[in-house]
Amino acid sequence: MCGIAGRILEQPGLIGVDLVALMQAQAHRGSDSTGFALYGEPRQNSYIVRGVASDRRSLDQTLDEFSQTLRAHGSDFIEDPSWDSTAQRHVSLRMIVSELDVRAWLADADTQEGIEIQSVGRSLEIVKDLGISHEVSLKHSITDFVGSHGIANARMATESRVSPTASHPFWARPFPDIAIVHNGQLTNYFGLKARLQRQGYTFLTENDSELIAVWISDRLSHGLTLEEALQSSVGELDGVFTYIISTPTQIGMAKDRWAIKPLAVFTHEQEMATATEEQAVRKLYTDEVPISNLDGPGYSTTWDVLPAAGG
Repeated sequence: MCGIAGRILEQPGLIGVDLVALMQAQAHRGSDSTGFALYGEPRQNSYIVRGVASDRRSLDQTLDEFSQTLRAHGSDFIEDPSWDSTAQRHVSLRMIVSELDVRAWLADADTQEGIEIQSVGRSLEIVKDLGISHEVSLKHSITDFVGSHGIANARMATESRVSPTASHPFWARPFPDIAIVHNGQLTNYFGLKARLQRQGYTFLTENDSELIAVWISDRLSHGLTLEEALQSSVGELDGVFTYIISTPTQIGMAKDRWAIKPLAVFTHEQEMATATEEQAVRKLYTDEVPISNLDGPGYSTTWDVLPAAGG
């Protein structure tokens, strides 16, 4: 029932505005939480870390312990951390940290109580929270975000708990700058998860979407292109699913062999908008434009992100 969406701009701009519009049009598909994976200008020699602290009252202590773990791995904050100013108990954090070995650091950082890392990237920032698109946008200023592309999700929780950390999108831990949104359910989740855990991967939720992100990224780390990994997933992942995955240079999608979960798309030159429902795409294109339904069983495809000028 969840609603998913993806957007690529011809040139960097207010990507958050379009993603909020796509998700607001699909708010009826899931009001438990809404999330965005946004790609801004890539940073050099530093990472953007997005996370959620569980208790605002102990935020100073949480950040102090987080900084200690960074320093143990030769890194530290290079800007003062920022966070939301609401009265909710959980706190959404944005931190800029200096160069580090992400995988080695995560092995320690994920053991710290009171904080969960939601994304790490040169350009990726995952922001997700309780409520519908408009509410999450107001709290986190999503419409102010300038970037090239992104993906989003409106979630109706069917199996796992309702919380910011259980919401979509999911980061492909520990691979920087890769995220996923997903509509559906895997039936071979536990077997695939056990296999990946034996390879050393860590999962922070029981959500099958998190598994797909890591599964695809593992294939990429072994030399497959995104197109090849998506095609492979159709045969290896069992269940009913449509997912959208994003990297710094591409957005891709894949559907299961029964093609039950819908996805509509409009492309024009280097621009792309896709969503679970066609009416959401038409919120961005009010003129009559040809919107395609990606209906084929086992269908997968990718769209390239136009490099920024001088990039």
